[in-house]
Amino acid sequence: MTNKICLITGATSGIGKATAIELAKRNYDLILLGRNQKKFEKITERIQRMNNHIKVKYYVADISLINSVKKICEQIRKDLNRIDVLVNNAGARFLEHQLTSEGIELTLATNHLGHFVLTNELLPLLKSSDDARIINVSSAAHGGGKGLIENITDPAKYDGRLQYSNSKLANVLFTYELAERLKDYSISTFAVDPGGVATNFARNNGIKFWFKHLAYYLLKRQLITAKKASETVVYLVSSPDAKGQKGKYYFDMKEKKSSELSYDKSLQRKLWEMSEELVRMLEVHETDKSV
Repeated sequence: MTNKICLITGATSGIGKATAIELAKRNYDLILLGRNQKKFEKITERIQRMNNHIKVKYYVADISLINSVKKICEQIRKDLNRIDVLVNNAGARFLEHQLTSEGIELTLATNHLGHFVLTNELLPLLKSSDDARIINVSSAAHGGGKGLIENITDPAKYDGRLQYSNSKLANVLFTYELAERLKDYSISTFAVDPGGVATNFARNNGIKFWFKHLAYYLLKRQLITAKKASETVVYLVSSPDAKGQKGKYYFDMKEKKSSELSYDKSLQRKLWEMSEELVRMLEVHETDKSV
C-alpha cells in the first residue's frame, strides 16, 4: 500500500506546521509549499526524524504571486502523478495597503487568488485519487465579510479589517462553488474555521496589533494552540467519515452553518469569474512583456 499524499501551504509555522506533524504520525507523505527554504529544511528534517516511513518534500513558491504558483505547479505535475489532499492553509492579514509585483492587492492575492490558481492547476492530480479532499482554511471572521473581495488598487479605499473578512468569506464562497463544479468527481471540499490561535499570525502588523489579536480570544477564553486548531483540518484529511462530503463548513470537528452571505450562489459564481479574469489579465500582461 502506498501512503496518501497531502500538500499543505503555509506549513512552516502555526496551523500548517501542526497539521504536517500530525499527518506525519498518520503516515501521510507530505508536500510542503511556501517561501522560506531554511524553515522548510528544519521542518522537513524534524518530520523525517519522527517518521522515516514517509516522504517529505518541499517546494519554494510565493502563494501571493500567480506566476510563482503556476511555475511550481508545473514542476509538481512533472514530479507526481497523484495528490490525495490539498490543504490551502497559508494566509495573512495586512492592515496597510500593499500591492504585489503583479499589481494585485496583497490580501486578495495571499488569502484567495493564489490558492484559487493552485487548486485549479493541481486538479488533474487530485482527480487521479479515489478519495481526494480539498480543505480551505477560513475563519469566523468570514461572518464580517460584506461581499465580493475586490482588487483594491487605491490605498484611500482600503480597509484592512474588511478586506481580511472579505478574503475569509471568499474562502467559503470558493469552497461552495468548487463543490458545484466538481460534483461529478470523487473530490470532497471543505472550509474550516480553526478558531482563535496563539501563533505568529498578524504579527506582521506590529506587536501592538498582534497582542490585541491574542487578547481578543484570550478574554473570550477561546485562545487555543496551533495543535488544537489543526485538529479539524487533520480530521477532515484523515477521517473515513469525511469521504464524499462536498461543500461543507466545519468548526471544532463538526459541520456548522457558515454566514448567510456565503450561500449566495450568484456571489459564488462572481468570485470565480472575477478570479479567472484577474488571472487572464496577468497572463496577457506577461505575454505583452515577452513580446
